[in-house]
Amino acid sequence: MKVRIMQVGPIGTNCYILEDESAHQAAVIDPGGDAPRLLAALEGLDVRYILLTHGHYDHTGAAAELAAAFPQAAVYIHEKDYRDVDPGLFPLRTQLPNARFYGEGDRLVLGTLALEVLHTPGHSEGSVTLRCGDVLFCGDTLFAGSCGRWDLPGGDHETLAASLARLEALDGDYKVCPGHGPLSTLARERKINPHLCRTAGL
Repeated sequence: MKVRIMQVGPIGTNCYILEDESAHQAAVIDPGGDAPRLLAALEGLDVRYILLTHGHYDHTGAAAELAAAFPQAAVYIHEKDYRDVDPGLFPLRTQLPNARFYGEGDRLVLGTLALEVLHTPGHSEGSVTLRCGDVLFCGDTLFAGSCGRWDLPGGDHETLAASLARLEALDGDYKVCPGHGPLSTLARERKINPHLCRTAGL
């Protein structure tokens, strides 16, 4: 498994390219913008998925262009960030009317890799964390030393607290790949993050 990170879009969203090197298959997680850069980075790869941790514009900005460039790639988002939402903040439906939906417990196969969907709402109603091996792609649910905001439409602080508690309670350690900012580990966040719910409330 190979993971590459690129900061894209107007506010430097972390976009991840997850690759199964043996099968030369890839998934793009949160392509928030800068489609030409992403297309150059993806050259030669069989892109099977475009995966969105939530529907905010800064995480979906290049999804439609990548979908057009890779027609074999399925675009996945949680339905609650796609239907009946503000198109200014959640624009994907207007840009890409044929997205697919995933939710709690779904699994996607990428070569020899498997990604499991954990529904972790609170930043938005449809926020998910994608677990692949010992890596968590958390979107804007969990950051290094912090967490996502809950004051935007669809956000809720109690719901986010429950999602953070769920991540904190996962067995073992994981690499934490957030939607913005530096990478971390779950072990580190359990020790230092004031928003994890066993040690502090939001």
